Order: sequence, then structure tokens, then C-alpha cells
Amino acid sequence: MIDIHTHILPGVDDGAANWNDALNMARAAVAEGITTMIATPHHANGRYHNTALEVVEHVRHMNEQFMAMGVPLTIQSGQEIRLHGDLLEAWLRKELLPLAGSSYILIELPSSGIPKEMLELIHELNVMNLKPIIAHPERNAEIVRYPDRLAQLIEIGAFAQVTTHSLLGDFGRRIEKTAWSLCRSGLIHIVSSDAHHVERRGFRLRETYDVIRERMGQPWENYFLNNAQRIMDDLPFESMPEEKPFPEGVVQRLRSYFRI
Repeated sequence: MIDIHTHILPGVDDGAANWNDALNMARAAVAEGITTMIATPHHANGRYHNTALEVVEHVRHMNEQFMAMGVPLTIQSGQEIRLHGDLLEAWLRKELLPLAGSSYILIELPSSGIPKEMLELIHELNVMNLKPIIAHPERNAEIVRYPDRLAQLIEIGAFAQVTTHSLLGDFGRRIEKTAWSLCRSGLIHIVSSDAHHVERRGFRLRETYDVIRERMGQPWENYFLNNAQRIMDDLPFESMPEEKPFPEGVVQRLRSYFRI
């Protein structure tokens, strides 16, 4: 499995605090079956900066250490870039990183809403042949209330990533409900962990894919799995499965019926 949104780099943001934390996260990821992850430390969120050169150097050092220790995990470079007015100029100054050297770029919205400049930013990024992925939209208060706002962003060229912990209910029932609704509405393109710490906020990626398969069907699990690989290969995302997922509870009722 590939995890495209993680905070494994030690001491650079609110993720792994030190090397031991990072190593524990790496070993936990390998135990789940994760072979590759993209390190996406926070950038320009008001507290952390983490420029491109700094992230690349941290990732290089981490891969060297993992190789020396026999940890079968490859780290790729990225950032979780908070939406801010200087974003396009920061890209031109080479302060920003795409995901794993691809044309995909991970954008974080403010938790309270969608700034008006987001529409123009998506257009400008598309002109620059960049594909913006909106991180965890299910945790954005405006999207929770008005899911069609996310649909509008996707219609003009954005993509969206849901977090494992949202789908599993770790952020509360309302966010869980929103996350599944966005998935079933075809507004989510990728699943990742946004892992910060092996105990407080781990990966749970394999568990989430299992639940997706159970609730939405094998084609949707494959869709999300394959899209993670397509980021690594810098390819367009797959077409969504023609098979529509059953609403929550329908599969269970059908199974109960046929057991009678």
C-alpha cells in the first residue's frame, strides 16, 4: 500500500517529535503493509514552514537510515501546503513540493471554510499543469454543511483526499457521516492516513480499505488503491467504478434477508 499524506519527518511539525517516534511510525506502517509513503509536513499554516529544500534533505536522510536499519519502507517528498496568498509565488520561488515529484500538489484549506481565492487558485494551478488535491475536506466546516461546495471545486479541476480516521469515526459521528457521504457521491479520489503518531494518530490504512470494500465494494477499494499508485507514477486518476456503492446498511439487510 501507498500512503500519500503523513507526518513522519521528526521534529518538523506536529507529527513525529523525534527519531524514535518516526522509527516507530515506520515499523507500524510496514506491519500494516505500507511500502511507500509521502512525507507531507505542514507548510505555511501559521506555525510551520518546511521549505522544499529542507523537506528533501530530511527525506534523503530518513531513507538512508531506513536502508541501513533494514526497514523496508521508502519515503517520498511532499508538503501539506496551507492555502495562503503567496502560494503561487512560493511555487515559482521553488519553496513548494508536489507529491513524490509528480504534478499533484496537496492543499490544506482552513478548517472553518473555503476562501474565495480557492477558485482562482485551482484555475491557476491547472494552467501550470499542477493538480491540486484538497486534504481532508470532510473536516472543513463549510463542506460539512454544504457538500456541493466541494463538488464545485472538483468540477473546475481539483481532487480530494479523505482521511482514514474520519471514515473510522475517530473525529466524531458528523465527520464520519460526511466522509462516507463524500465517498459515495464520487467526490473523493484518494484515501490516506494523515498519520502523526503511532499511538495518538496512527495509519489504520489497511483497516480502512477493508471497511471500504465491505461498505462500497471491491471496485471502489481498487479505485482508491490504484489512485495512490497513479500519484507515484504521475498519471491521471482512474475513472470511477460504474458500480455504484450501496447506501450504508443495504448490504447488511440483504445478507440478513438471504440468510432467512
